[in-house]
Amino acid sequence: MTRETIGYPRRQPHLSPQQPLVWNWAQNATLANTAQHVRPASERDLRILLRHHRGRVRVMGSRMSPGRMLALQQHGDVLIDTSALRGFISSDEHSATFAGGTPLHEVYEHLKTMGRILPASPGVIDAQTLAGALATGTHGQGLQQSSIGDEALSIRMVLADGHIETFDRQHPWFAAVQTGLGCLGVVTAVTLRTQPAKVYTCFKNAVSADTLESDLLTWNRDYALSKAWWFPNENQVHVWAAREASEEEQALYQANHGDMVKQEQTSDAMNQTIDQTLEHMRSDTQLTDENGKPFRTVTRFKDFSDVTGDIYQVFCRGIATPQINVEIAIPLARAGAVIARIKRWHAEVQPHMHYPVILRCTGASESWLSPSYQQESCFFGFVIYYAEDGSLSPEGMEFLQAVEKLLAEEGGRPHWGKYFDASLYDWAKIYPQWQAFAQVREALDPQSSFSNTFSQRLFDQGEKA
Repeated sequence: MTRETIGYPRRQPHLSPQQPLVWNWAQNATLANTAQHVRPASERDLRILLRHHRGRVRVMGSRMSPGRMLALQQHGDVLIDTSALRGFISSDEHSATFAGGTPLHEVYEHLKTMGRILPASPGVIDAQTLAGALATGTHGQGLQQSSIGDEALSIRMVLADGHIETFDRQHPWFAAVQTGLGCLGVVTAVTLRTQPAKVYTCFKNAVSADTLESDLLTWNRDYALSKAWWFPNENQVHVWAAREASEEEQALYQANHGDMVKQEQTSDAMNQTIDQTLEHMRSDTQLTDENGKPFRTVTRFKDFSDVTGDIYQVFCRGIATPQINVEIAIPLARAGAVIARIKRWHAEVQPHMHYPVILRCTGASESWLSPSYQQESCFFGFVIYYAEDGSLSPEGMEFLQAVEKLLAEEGGRPHWGKYFDASLYDWAKIYPQWQAFAQVREALDPQSSFSNTFSQRLFDQGEKA
């Protein structure tokens, strides 16, 4: 079996609407037959379904995760579509409750009408469901916050036997439920901590990567929110560092009717680097549309300027496009040493890359299976895009495989909603509460109804470690 078959599947870009299969969003894995796909119209319907179903169950949100996370095993299994279980439920002065199937962009939009935001910075894109974001440990950037799940105050779930359980911060299993991998039950409602909306000014700069090891810490210590894109081939870094806007900047934003304000002065410091990156992408993907989504993910770095806007306008700027995305969390205290190791490896091997290394740091998480559990962390992100025919660059795949192995050796923890080679990790060693989570899973789902081949292998592997 090839590495591509195991972890980096080929994409099927031209699926027929009549084909009888449910695919993940990237169209690189089948999840179920359409006959196994069920869409409960209400929590009551969901409870009846689970109470009477005898096979296994997986839960589908926006299908953004790799297919192995969601795929069914047998014909008697069902794939639960939560798209009908969505929307705002209630709010009070300090919190808001949404149905688990609510897409994040709807959560953000509703909070904006209330003049509120989540304390957690948004991720790159906002197509995931709220429950899916919790299940996979979705995070943003900034040491003053961590994953979205860390802002949950209570989580309501329907368990495998159909009964409802609500977990709040006083519950001894709450830290397990915050990042449940879809293995504990179906999340139907989440109460989130909120705070008054803020306006930020984001300063964008292109700098040398010579001192990235120390600069990364400085940016994240000195600014509320920070994100960087490292171009090793050109020894450059494009960095965003944001702080709360001054009164003058806020006035300009309000005068612009709440639309993001761009400074008049722009910088072309990254233009040559971006042109070189685009050449690599064109060669690898053979895409003919110069305005295609993969190209737009890097052309936004050309002629850049500082901006002022709300947190979602500034940071939720991702472009959802099919890709293989590997993201590994490293303890922030070791991030500089890991960057130095990658520099040495890159200089020696000259690996093939067509996208920069993405660096996002977060504060420590309370959630047992969060990659940033108990430690400030730097998430190292790596991307390769699909070619027009659905294939992937062999050199790109070799790069991902090698760099993930390097980060795993450094004690890295992979993002659950992205691609990773599970065989590289000693789960019980890198997650101090791994066995405690397994015990909660056994208590809430003793028949392993919410398991599939991948999740079962994951926990079997953890037990043997």
